[in-house]
Amino acid sequence: MVTGDELLLLYEQMAVIRRTEKAAHDLFLSGLVKGTTHLAAGHEAIAVGASAALRADDYVFATYRGHHHALARGATPEECLAELMSRATGLCGAKGGSMHLTKASAGMLGSYAIVGAHLPMAVGAAWSARLRGTGQVAVAFFGDGATNIGAFHEALNLAAVWKLPVLFVCENNLYMEYTAIADVTAVARPAADRAPAYGIPGEVVDGNDVVLVQEAVDRLARRARAGDGPALLEASTYRHYGHSRADPAAYRPAEEVERWLKHDPLDLARGRLDGLGVSAEAIGAADERATAVVQKAVEAAKAAPAPDPAEALTDVWADGGAAWRN
Repeated sequence: MVTGDELLLLYEQMAVIRRTEKAAHDLFLSGLVKGTTHLAAGHEAIAVGASAALRADDYVFATYRGHHHALARGATPEECLAELMSRATGLCGAKGGSMHLTKASAGMLGSYAIVGAHLPMAVGAAWSARLRGTGQVAVAFFGDGATNIGAFHEALNLAAVWKLPVLFVCENNLYMEYTAIADVTAVARPAADRAPAYGIPGEVVDGNDVVLVQEAVDRLARRARAGDGPALLEASTYRHYGHSRADPAAYRPAEEVERWLKHDPLDLARGRLDGLGVSAEAIGAADERATAVVQKAVEAAKAAPAPDPAEALTDVWADGGAAWRN
């Protein structure tokens, strides 16, 4: 059972992510963010809860909506914001941008813009861990829309056949870009309801409750490490912004938005903290620390230098040849 001190740390981490997302939103509107952004405000409990249950050497793969996963796995707000602003100090040296945040040293093996493409990659990472006998687990986070992509089914099937230590975590925010997932999917739970077809456990969790997410991922990760194979966790959540910064999200019913905003991950965590006897002063101090960290990160990212053009072709593979296959 999580203690008050442990939950306060998770709350502060979510508060940092929320404020970093708000900073990314504001910087985009001011013209300082290069390219589009897909904000994850509202999804914080999934990334933070899952990361709290994982080992430091476990592998994480995320989607283009992956700021929260990068931050939860150890990337700093300054690194992430500098990357969005195409600064040399960015997480990927200004070569990745919002949709490709990567920090391999922390097991964050990338955010991927092609829907569903990273699920087979997570299976490969899990296969590597199995071969090396490391006890590591690979976790693939993806949106509800990816459940209608072929790679989703291919990844689940192979992971089940080989009983690999991989967790598939669906962040179901009800919309696949601009389309309600329920309008184009034959089952009520687009991820969990399909897990039985591959003979693996499929669970549903309140993705806005960081404690419930941590408990679920901890249980499924221990199961995977024990050699019992993959599992699928569908986390119900809701994005506070549109699909991207170009989307006002007018297609979402006002009453639906209002209902989900009342089920905010930070509010739920504050309620749990109060129930554990954590004082309002301690919670307020965590909020103040989060605000200060992000404010400092914004200023540092703004002041950071532009990347050196001479570095443009480093850290890439682009010769077009096939010699690597030999």
